[in-house]
Amino acid sequence: MAARPLDRVAVIGAGVLGAQIAMLAANAGYTTKIYDPVAGAFENTYTKIWNDLKAKGVTPLIAWEKWEAAKKGVQQVGSIDEAVRDAQLIIEAVFENIELKNKIFKELGEKSPKDCIIATNSSSIPVSKMEASSGRPERCLNIHFYFPLQGVNMVDIMGGSKTLPEVFKTGVQWIISVNCIPLKVKKEILGFCFNRVWRAIKRETLYMWGNGFVDFRDSDRAWRVFTGMKEGPFALMDKVGLDTIYDIEMVYYNESKLPHDKPPDALLQMVKRGELGVKSGKGFYTYPDPEFLRPDFMTPKED
Repeated sequence: MAARPLDRVAVIGAGVLGAQIAMLAANAGYTTKIYDPVAGAFENTYTKIWNDLKAKGVTPLIAWEKWEAAKKGVQQVGSIDEAVRDAQLIIEAVFENIELKNKIFKELGEKSPKDCIIATNSSSIPVSKMEASSGRPERCLNIHFYFPLQGVNMVDIMGGSKTLPEVFKTGVQWIISVNCIPLKVKKEILGFCFNRVWRAIKRETLYMWGNGFVDFRDSDRAWRVFTGMKEGPFALMDKVGLDTIYDIEMVYYNESKLPHDKPPDALLQMVKRGELGVKSGKGFYTYPDPEFLRPDFMTPKED
């Protein structure tokens, strides 16, 4: 494993990605703290991730026998102050809401050491839209993870409008040190590297489903046949969380104002009903036994 460019990491938000980022940091030997306003959030998310990967027979990025040690290396603390007071790198991993992220960046800038790097794990929003709130735009980054524990260990890294070259370099070194591949974005673009491609897939499959052209199951089947992947776009969206998917798609729509970029109303109605995907037990599929995991899902048949 690569040498560590720093020693102390804080993660803000113990959801699916925040918990995984903290696990990776602890496993790599970093002193790791995580803050979430919900008591026990990290433990609960850890259990859900464990159960999900076990059910799918996944060989995770962190070997199973090291999970308990990695979990013990993550300290969930009771306040942002406690999480960041001596941090050298902070990764914000909260909901995809620009107002909330700016509020948190302001608090992080006020409460962390002045030389601390502040990064966002946002799936789509450039850090330039929140860097000013931190009071240190030269030390801000986008560091966006996918599903690292499942083996999708690539990470987008992008600077803001004033990010120092040495800050970007430290971010790249840190990503490598947690056994992930840095996808270096040379200049600002909404969606970064792979997520820009993934966004096009989401937009088109959601459009076809939301407007009654194609059943979501067939889109997933087509994707799996063509790519050889075990999950299609709708199964992946369930994993991310349909509320998060909706928020991300609205970021793109608000940027372009193009009608084709607006997510379908049917997706919004699912979110309002609480059908959020894996985390709520129902999204496009029903969990913990989703249809796409059954042996006959990919068998030729007439529905």
